[in-house]
Formats: sequence, structure tokens, C-alpha cells
Amino acid sequence: MRAAQPSSPPSLRRYLEHPRGGPTVLRIVLGTQLRRLREAAGISREAAGDAIRGSHAKISRLELGRVSCKERDVADLLTLYGVTDDTDRSVFLSLARRTSTPGWWHQYGDVLPNWFETLIGLEEAASVIRTYEVQFVPGLLQTEAYARAVTELGHPRASAQEIERRVALRVQRQQLLTGPDAPRLWAVIDEASLRRPLGGLEVMADQLRHLRAMAELPNVTLQVAPFSLGGLAAAGGPITILRFLEPDLPDIVYLEQLTSALYLDKRDDVDHYLAVMDRLSAQSESPRESLAILERLMKHDG
Repeated sequence: MRAAQPSSPPSLRRYLEHPRGGPTVLRIVLGTQLRRLREAAGISREAAGDAIRGSHAKISRLELGRVSCKERDVADLLTLYGVTDDTDRSVFLSLARRTSTPGWWHQYGDVLPNWFETLIGLEEAASVIRTYEVQFVPGLLQTEAYARAVTELGHPRASAQEIERRVALRVQRQQLLTGPDAPRLWAVIDEASLRRPLGGLEVMADQLRHLRAMAELPNVTLQVAPFSLGGLAAAGGPITILRFLEPDLPDIVYLEQLTSALYLDKRDDVDHYLAVMDRLSAQSESPRESLAILERLMKHDG
């Protein structure tokens, strides 16, 4: 006998009333709930795939939030899982419709790869963003001119119009730090990135002033990892860890590569990178001393 299904979780109703993170996060939340319903009903991915005229791989992608959810598919799965209450079904189906609603970043689809689109959606929903940067100032803290220099370096063949589109995307992405329900940003920046005059001395001087101003925001913590940290500072490349208030979203580690990115959410992987970040934070300069370093660098550049 199939176990009785729980009513639609309060978290789903909360997302309908106060959505954060756009379609990226909504897909993950809906997929997580559908997986729980399937497992509670004792149904395999293969059987669920048959019910929506698909494969077990399609069910896997849906449950991981990798694809948007068609209402018809969600309705068929709810029937298969024994969810028959009209009120409960309406919550799931309303959320399924929302997964296809474009986020603000879709207007930049011509310059926005899919692997980076996921990060923007996760940033929008995060309560805490911890990041460690080796070569550059973190994207969320870059000035427009500095962002342009970074973009030109990474896309040497891009047209001037494409460069400006990429810079505009980065600048708009930064608005989440000063908007309502802004996440806490805790950034550890390698000293080398602050001493490298990317874009020229004037651009770098303005970038240092911007970092000092951003560090004064109540939701921004800035630390400098000095050269004296040696090997520890070179923790294998940049790291970003995103944490969420919602219980349906696990901590996620974002590792950016040249033309792609990795998203890790397995507990062991996340714990490993959290330990790395904790060591970096503990051994980097304090926020107060980090501001003093910025002041000294600004005087030097001035």
C-alpha cells in the first residue's frame, strides 16, 4: 500500500509569495520536492520517466533543477505520486509555471553562458556569499572600468559592443549587494590582485577606493590574504561558497574555469572547501588591517 503523501510543503507556498533567485532557484526547489514525493511513493526514476514519456535521465535533470518543468509533466508526476488534492496540486503547478519565467539576466543571453547563468540565479537567492579570489578583484566588487579591463583580457577577440554588454551585465549583477534582503558578502582577496595595475594605474586607484567604500557596507566583509601566507593563499584557484536560508537549498561551491564551471553540493565536497575558506579567513589580515592595507596602497598609487 502506497504511503500517504504529505501536503504541499510550506516552503513552496513561501516561494510563490516571496520568490528569490528567479527560475534557477525555483527549479531546484521544485525538483527537490518532486524527488521527495517520488521516493516517499517508492517509485523509480525509470517508472517516473515512463509516466511523462521520457527517460530516467530526464527525471534526474528535473529533480536536480537543471531544466525547466512543463506543467503537464509535473501534473502527471503528481498523479503518479498520489498527490490528488487540488490545493496542493495548484501550488506545485504554479511553481512549475514560474520556472519558465526569465530572470532579469536573460536580457543578456547573447553574452551569458548557461553555466554562468546558474551562478547569477544562486547569488540572487543566497543569504551568504563567501569568495576567495587570486588574480582579480571579485566580480561583485569591481568598478565598471576595472570590469572592462578584466573582460577585454578574457575576451580578446570580442567586439567593443560585446565587451560593453558583458560589463553592463556585471554592473547590474552587483546591485544585489545594496538591494533589499541583500546577502552578506565575505570576500578574501589575494594581495597580488590588489598590486597588479589591471587597466592602468588610474583604473586601479579607483578600484581600491571602491573596495574601501564597499567594505564599509554592513553586509560586506573584506579581508586581504597577504603574500606571507605563501602556499595556503594559492588554494587551487578562486572559490565561491553560497549559503541559503531555505532548507531546500544546500550549500553550493562554485569553481569557475576558463570556459565552464563546477557546482558542488555534496556534503563532503562542501565541507572540504569550507575548511579551506575558514583557514584562509583565519590567517588573512583582519578586516580592519585589510582596510589599512587598502589605504597604504592608495597612498602609494596616488
